[in-house]
Formats: sequence, structure tokens, C-alpha cells
Amino acid sequence: MTLMRPDPTFYPSPKMAMQAPPERLAYIALINPKQQGRPDAIGVMDVDPGSKSYGRLVGQTDMPQVGDELHHFGWNACSSCLCPYAPHPHMERRYLVVPGINSSRIHILDVKHDPRQPKLVKVIDPGVVADRTGYAAPHTVHCGPDGIYLSALGAPDGNGPGGTFIMDPESFDIRGSWEIERGPQELAYDIWWHLGLDTMVSSTWGTPNMIKNGVNPELLLAGKYGNKVHVWDLRRRRHVQELDLGAEQQMALELRPAHAPTKAYGFLSVVLSLKDLSSSVWLWYRESPKNASDAKWAIKKVIEIPAEPADPAKLPPILQGFKAVAPLVTDINLSLDDRYLYVSCWGSGELIQYDVTDPFHPKKVSSLRLGGIVNRTAHPCKPDQPLNGGPQMVEISRDGKRVYFSNGLYTPWDDQFYPDGVRGWVAKVEVNGKMELDGNFFVEVEGLRTHQVRLEGGDASSDSYCFA
Repeated sequence: MTLMRPDPTFYPSPKMAMQAPPERLAYIALINPKQQGRPDAIGVMDVDPGSKSYGRLVGQTDMPQVGDELHHFGWNACSSCLCPYAPHPHMERRYLVVPGINSSRIHILDVKHDPRQPKLVKVIDPGVVADRTGYAAPHTVHCGPDGIYLSALGAPDGNGPGGTFIMDPESFDIRGSWEIERGPQELAYDIWWHLGLDTMVSSTWGTPNMIKNGVNPELLLAGKYGNKVHVWDLRRRRHVQELDLGAEQQMALELRPAHAPTKAYGFLSVVLSLKDLSSSVWLWYRESPKNASDAKWAIKKVIEIPAEPADPAKLPPILQGFKAVAPLVTDINLSLDDRYLYVSCWGSGELIQYDVTDPFHPKKVSSLRLGGIVNRTAHPCKPDQPLNGGPQMVEISRDGKRVYFSNGLYTPWDDQFYPDGVRGWVAKVEVNGKMELDGNFFVEVEGLRTHQVRLEGGDASSDSYCFA
């Protein structure tokens, strides 16, 4: 039945979204690293502290085939449906759109009737994706005002270019590739936008052939992985500008634009510097010339996290020669009030909280450690159990009071940096100015690895807004 009023999980502005009821369930991508006839799945976690099953998996939906490597899934619709130039007030935040980065299959799961047991209602075959878009390896899903946007790492043959394609938010038909004028863009990874400025931004990792077997040292040392950010005219679907970070910066990944549509900036994470193994966070921003029509975008490094000296015997082969553990910043997330940026250091096992009220001058507020290549820091609920993996995918509640993080990156890369294998877990942080680990919340998943987290009713990286 068509809705007569907007979905109650849609909000015109981030300020109003912060007043939303707390989430009670969270959805998590579960990856089977060994396959062996067992598929990946979407798990459902109870995150209601008043529940008897708090901190446990309470549901699971298996995919129909093995080998998907589920990755960055998202909702079919969000608060951007309320934008006045492309209104869809009848839409519901009902379906999860779940791509497999290895298989190029896209799964549609309905969570409306039984949120604890999502129902698989459609599977889009890789051949359909390839025929209609020319792309493969769908990576990131974002719901926009006019449809569902998916980034893709490359072409069906495993090479480039990667790019963006659009899915209909009601029928889930693939409309086609998004770009009209690509310009110099070749590599792809994440996409996000500034709706108030009619601007989309995309980041760069590598083609499927460049990443499917782990980090390729030859490509890395030659500076062949992504080190650029691309700026697009969102409505005209044309490339506008290329922002080059420099060849030493490798793997420009997660994009987190400011949530308020009046703010012309955002944050980008970079995994590695060839100079010293440091990781970094960069700020992209629109400059303010005298004539607004001449406005250009610029980018600046605002956070640098150094590598830490380490005993080579405790390091994986790829790092032993450096005698240091790289932070490996693989995800960042920004609270809805644009105040706190959370940075996950998957290599060192550190999660860092920065105050970015002044985005050009972030201030470190607090940090904690869990897992890590060298430290293997235990969770308080199991102090005698060393953990591998480290903070990786990070998700923030809409009110900014809770942060969830998982520990799996991508199977070939997991095995390269954690040769003993990553055992899947999810942890939670309570935020009261500073971070404090929740000692009662620790979800372990036997035989599976954990990746993307999505929160019931939306979270800090699900929605975009048309009002400040």
C-alpha cells in the first residue's frame, strides 16, 4: 500500500534526525572466508540494552550462492526522498541493497514484516549488471533523491574503468551507468555528495584485478593504487575537477561529507603513505573566490597517524621489512552534528575520536584499542582472549551516542595482514564527550567475518539531507 505520509525514519535535516528513537537492531554483513559450500549472510544483532538478547545475533539470512564477499550494503531509500526537487514521500526505508564485490550479484532484502529475519526478494545477476552498465564488482550503495547509486570497481574483465550506476528504488531495475562525461577518472571506490551544492565526489582504490589477491607490492611501490578524488556535477553527471593527493598517497577510500547541506567540505581517509607507512585524513573543501561562479574545490591533509615501531617477528611478511606496523586507516565516520570524526586504524587496532568542529584543525579527543596486528588487545568481557583484526567498518547512531565497529576488511587483505585468520567480532562504544567501550556488548561470529554495519531506521552514513 502506498504511504500517505513520509516514512517516519525520514527527516528533513540532520538536527531533526538526531532526535530519532534509538536503534534496537543492527544489520551486519557476514562473510565466509573459506566458502566450502557455505554462503555469506546478513546477520541481525540485538542492540537494545533493555533486551534479554542484547549483544547477540538474533537473526540471519543466508545468500543463495557462495563466494559473494558481501561488502558495503545500504538502504533503498532515505531522508533525501524529502528533497523538494525530487520528492518521493511514499517511499519506505524497507529494503537492504546488498552487493557482492566478488560475484557482482546484488541482493534485495525486505526487513519490513520481520526485521529480525530479512526476506530475500530479488537477486540481480552479474550478467545484468554488466550488460546494462558495463561495470562489475559493485562496492558501495547510497540512496539518493532520484534513485539508488552504486559504485563499481571496474569492468567485467577485471580492468578499468570503475564508476557509478543507478538502480530504480522501487522496481530495483538497473537503469544504467551514471556518467555522461567521465573526464580523466579511471579508478573508483566510494561516492557521496553535497546536495545543496549539486556536487558529487568519488574516491579511488583499484580495479578488481588490482585488489582481488591482496595488496600487490609492485603496484603499491609504483604508486598505482588510487590517490585522487574526483568532483562531479551531480545533476549534469559530468566530471568537473580532479584533486591529486600525490603519488606517495595510496588508496584514497572513505568519503564523509558534512551532513548539513550548507557546508562545503568533507573528509577522506587514505590508507598508506609510501614515505613512512603513515595513514592520513584529508579535507576537501570549496574555496571562496570573489566571484562564486569561479569556485573551485581544494584538498588538504588535516590528520596524520604515524606507523608504530614493531618486532618484525610479530609482523606479517608484507610489513616485516619496515619493522613497523602501519595504522592502515580503512574507515572513517562523521557524527550527524558534524562534530566528531571517528577513525579506524585496522592495522594498529586503534579507534580514534577527533573533534572536527573546526574541520581544518581536528583535535584528538579520545582513543581505544582492540585487536591489532601486534597488540591483539582483548575485549573487557574476555580479558584473556587476544583478538585479531582491528576496528574497521565504523557506524554511528543518529544521536551520536553510540558507535559500532567490526573487524573484517576484505578476505584476501585480511589473510595478508592477519595470516592466522580474522575471527569475526563487533564491538560498541558509548559516547559521552569521550569514548568508552561497552563491556557488555561483544558479538562474536564463529567461522564468519564481519564487515558493514547498518542500523535500524538509519545511521550517520545512510542519509543525506536537503535542509540545515
